[in-house]
This record gives sequence, structure tokens and C-alpha cells, in this order.
Amino acid sequence: MSKREEFNIALKESLKSKDAIRMATVRLMISSMKDKDINARSTGNMDGIGDAEILSMLMSMVKQRQESSKTYRDAGRPELADREDAEIAVIETFLPKQMSESDAADAVAKIIAETGAAGIKDMGKVMNELKTRYAGQMDMAKVG
Repeated sequence: MSKREEFNIALKESLKSKDAIRMATVRLMISSMKDKDINARSTGNMDGIGDAEILSMLMSMVKQRQESSKTYRDAGRPELADREDAEIAVIETFLPKQMSESDAADAVAKIIAETGAAGIKDMGKVMNELKTRYAGQMDMAKVG
């Protein structure tokens, strides 16, 4: 089942259960996906973004909400931080299980060996391969 189908099913379920936070978060995810689809069409990709790009989008959404949550807590607004944390929990239900640091390190070592990367100039090649194979399974900022 594609991520698009998962989003539509989750939206219908949240409407039936009247779960306001889940419904609003899924709608935000669908809206963000549609924005990326529109941008993809301008580059000639008429089918829109694929599941790997959707997973990357979801990771970005989680990161944004983590930063917002921290900002709200630092500013003494725990109710807003709690809302961000609830949205993170919803988004994470659509992400694959995150790799442990040791598994991520093993994956990086494997990709470096396969691509023959020799230095920092080859980092882009390694990162692209990691994003392709392990989209949504590891934090690319930490990997970098």
C-alpha cells in the first residue's frame, strides 16, 4: 500500500473517530504532499513524488515540530509544545522503524564500500544512496 493510500485511509478513520489532532495532522501531511506533487510536475514528473520523497517530507515535518516544541517549552507555552508533540506522534505512525545508531553506522560503512567513496568529496554520492535505500529510517543530519 502506498503512502498516499495510507494517508487517505487515516483521514477517513480520524473523521469517523472524531480525533481532531490526527485529522488535522493528516490533512497537513496530504497538503504538503500535494505541494510537492505540484513542484514535481514543473520538473516533468507528472505522477508526483514517490514514497521515498514522502518519507523524506515526513522526516522534515517531524524535525520542524521538534524544533517548535522546544521553542514553545523554552518560551513557557507547554500547551503549544504538547500540541506539537501530539502531531509528531501522529506523523511517526507513518514512518518506518528508525535504525539504531550501530545499524546506521553499519549501513553507512556498507554504502561507502560499495561506492568506493574515498573522502569528503564523495559524501554527496554516499548521502544520495543512503536516502534512496534508507528513506525515513535514519536521521540524515546525524548521518552526515
